[in-house]
Amino acid sequence: MLLTSQSGTAAWLVDRGLLVDLSANPDGTLHHPDQVADVCRREDLADLVDADTPLGLEQAAARLRVRRADFDHMRTLGWITPAEWQEVRFGTSRAGAVDVPMFTTASVDAVVDAHPEVDWEQLRSVGKGRRSPLAALVKSKAKAKEAVVV
Repeated sequence: MLLTSQSGTAAWLVDRGLLVDLSANPDGTLHHPDQVADVCRREDLADLVDADTPLGLEQAAARLRVRRADFDHMRTLGWITPAEWQEVRFGTSRAGAVDVPMFTTASVDAVVDAHPEVDWEQLRSVGKGRRSPLAALVKSKAKAKEAVVV
């Protein structure tokens, strides 16, 4: 007996090569039960799923325990880039659709270790409406870029 699935999780496992889709049906997947059992026995499965979980802008900022403005500065500085873009629709028309950047939890978590020059506790304590310490880095990066162009 083969197992069928229409879940995003099964598609995610297929995309990462952890399961083989035995079906040509675009609306679902078909898997051999032994292969599913093998994947379920993996001790690192929870870590794999956690590391690749998509986060939106607000979720990524919350995971880092920084304000959204600070996270936007990190994007401007090139410290983190979206893993993918997902279309999000508002209402029933396509006119309300926007592309939203999505980040993996692993890439968000890696930002702190990749930038030890940042006083993360200070950054996390900056109050609403206060200037971000990262703003100065963004400004100096812009000036450096401008100097290269001239």
